[in-house]
Amino acid sequence: MDARLESNRQFLANLFHRGVFQGHGFTVSAPRTPIWEVGDYTTSTRPVKDWLPWIVEAYRRDCELAEAAGDDSVPIVGLTTGTHIYAAALGARVHHFADSNPCALPVFASPRDADAMPEPDLAQCRPLMRVFELAELVQQELGRDVLFGPPDLQSGFDTACLVCDKASLFAAMLTPGEQEAVHRLVGKCARLFRAFLTEFYRRHPTASLAHCPMVWVPPDLGPWLSNDECGAISVAAFESFCLPELVDLAQTFGGLGMHCCADAEHQFASFRRIPNFYAFNRVAARHGYQPMLDAFGGAAGPVLVMGWADDALIRTLVTNAPPGTRLVFNRCFDAVDDARAWVERMRCHYPRCA
Repeated sequence: MDARLESNRQFLANLFHRGVFQGHGFTVSAPRTPIWEVGDYTTSTRPVKDWLPWIVEAYRRDCELAEAAGDDSVPIVGLTTGTHIYAAALGARVHHFADSNPCALPVFASPRDADAMPEPDLAQCRPLMRVFELAELVQQELGRDVLFGPPDLQSGFDTACLVCDKASLFAAMLTPGEQEAVHRLVGKCARLFRAFLTEFYRRHPTASLAHCPMVWVPPDLGPWLSNDECGAISVAAFESFCLPELVDLAQTFGGLGMHCCADAEHQFASFRRIPNFYAFNRVAARHGYQPMLDAFGGAAGPVLVMGWADDALIRTLVTNAPPGTRLVFNRCFDAVDDARAWVERMRCHYPRCA
């Protein structure tokens, strides 16, 4: 790792570990050719090596863009997938669109039907094993020291909402006598997800599993998952069916980061119960970003990692954030000159602390 990247790594590690505040982070990335154009490598019958140029080229573009822009990033290899991979590993059929990411189709009409599904064996889950196969090919191409980012990371509960008819699942969550079937299904999905993460870290202990947006974080802080279905359920349901998994993951891996694009402000207090909840990415819901700042701003809150924020939103977030709040912004650029100009503008407006 060259001196610039090592400096960036130390800066980001200090930021996420809540060391002495040195400034907010500004990172750039290049656009990726979408899955629907190249195909889904996790469920395809084609050799995984067919997707190696797609992954490697995206990584090299990120490296070149970051070098030219002089940003705060540490480029990582993103093993890009859709949200469907854990559901597909559990037997869900996958629907492929012409202009959007693939999605999983429900397998079970009700949570009780899922009782017939055996406890998943990671080694037999072909879509997930193909992620490892592609990672091995990447290492052969780029070297054993290359830093990996994640495929899509979905909570066990979110996967349960894909493999089971969601209306039936939500109804069962409210029905005495059916709730245990929901717990059993969520448990199977959660154990598969934890087994996958465990194996990923075993194979790639320096991996930075920051899911969305993809930025480098210290590996000891743990994975960073998508938690979206929580917006559709009550606090009581979340704390019964979702929170135990999130606490378990944080305790197992040293912490947890989260992406959430749901109207989930009512769950924010419960999110704070996750041990070492170290990073949060939010997509603006109906109430905008102020509830996020109110709930998680300040020195004790998670780092707020924001993608797709324009200059006006960045200014609003930095201005309205409580003292001690730490922010990392990621922007995607096609042109090197645009990326460089943005980084220079951010450095001017929000300089590093001495």
